[in-house]
Amino acid sequence: MAIGLLGKKLGMTHVYDDFGRRKAVTAIQAGPCTIIQVLDSTRHRYHALQVGFEPVKDTRLTKPELGRFKKAGTPPFRYVREFRLSPDTAEFKVGQQLSVELFKPYELVDVTGISIGKGFQGGMKRWHWSGGPATHGSTSHRRPGSIGSTTTPGRVWRGHHLPGHMGADRVTVQNLRILRLDAANNLLLIEGAVPGAERQLVIVSKSKKRPGVVKAPQAFQAIIEEDETLSKTAKAVSKKPKTAAK
Repeated sequence: MAIGLLGKKLGMTHVYDDFGRRKAVTAIQAGPCTIIQVLDSTRHRYHALQVGFEPVKDTRLTKPELGRFKKAGTPPFRYVREFRLSPDTAEFKVGQQLSVELFKPYELVDVTGISIGKGFQGGMKRWHWSGGPATHGSTSHRRPGSIGSTTTPGRVWRGHHLPGHMGADRVTVQNLRILRLDAANNLLLIEGAVPGAERQLVIVSKSKKRPGVVKAPQAFQAIIEEDETLSKTAKAVSKKPKTAAK
């Protein structure tokens, strides 16, 4: 995981980009986060940063947890998470604060959160089954039906789609774009939806697949021309003769 910030999902709204297009965005209170510990390969066998978010009263934590913050010389925090980094972590120090200035406007980021729990759900909602017959005397509308495999293999395959607990899973949405960045209020407006309920912890980190990519909004005509160029390139590639495999 790349460097990032801990934050809280505030909710969804919309903003307008530089060309007047309305964009749905998720507001996230990101940071400030304080570095509690810098881990290195010499002692811990990997490189990482431990960061804390959202100060909390001492009475809310146990003595071992308070001891970690006392050793670092920082106030106690409600949330503590790690960010795995490359060996070059000399620029970070214990007690240093990380803010939304870690990112750039229109930069691509990955957002991780716990999806909204939906309890026990049937197969039609959980796995999008089409359901059974609705008429002609059928009494099996939303039921799983037979799941047996007859004589061979004579058991139910592992991972069979069945009713069960839905949601409350760790989900990461990649390559979302930051449309607005408010350093004064520690606020990020990220295009699109992110996993999790409102007021729930989320992790915003630099894009893993496209690190450092800044995707500024384009005029509508530029988007059309780009799509036409890509389609022409795809057609040219498809027309190339395929070489026979040796």
